[in-house]
Amino acid sequence: MATKTLLSIEEYDALPEKEGVKYELNEGELITVAASPRLVHNRVRDEVAFSMREFVRSHRLGEITIETDFRLSEGVVRIPDIAFIRAERIPAIDPRRRIEGTPDLAVEVVSPTDDPNDLVVKIQQYLRSGARAVWVLYSEARLAYFYRTGERPEVREAHQSLDDPELLPGFSLPLSRVFAREPF
Repeated sequence: MATKTLLSIEEYDALPEKEGVKYELNEGELITVAASPRLVHNRVRDEVAFSMREFVRSHRLGEITIETDFRLSEGVVRIPDIAFIRAERIPAIDPRRRIEGTPDLAVEVVSPTDDPNDLVVKIQQYLRSGARAVWVLYSEARLAYFYRTGERPEVREAHQSLDDPELLPGFSLPLSRVFAREPF
């Protein structure tokens, strides 16, 4: 049986930056994340992030980040494709450092190279660390899964919308637009 080498947060922080390589930390285990997503992944991520950012800014609800490190707990650092942080939490965040804590909403756009088992673990880590919701978008299947602590996931199809009246009151983005095959 192979043994895993586990990293402390200090060892993780000391990793050298490499072009085209990003890392996450899963219970101390180093995970290499594809740093060069494919066009369809970026289209979906950007459509959601830019729409959310415009809405969140205009309503002064908080901050939208793209691919930002969050230290969810000891030994766990994750990089959601998109994250929403409520306005009241922003003053406690040092913008020059990794965010300590969880996003209020984490959004993951699933790529063909994503490990399905790691995705399940990641969703649970977000929710256990205090995320109020996690959205997982499957562009090929044109489906969105909505997760909340203690609830079964809600599945939405391309004719429905991305929305969360609790976290983003008034925001709605048609999934048909998110999953559009053409960028225009």
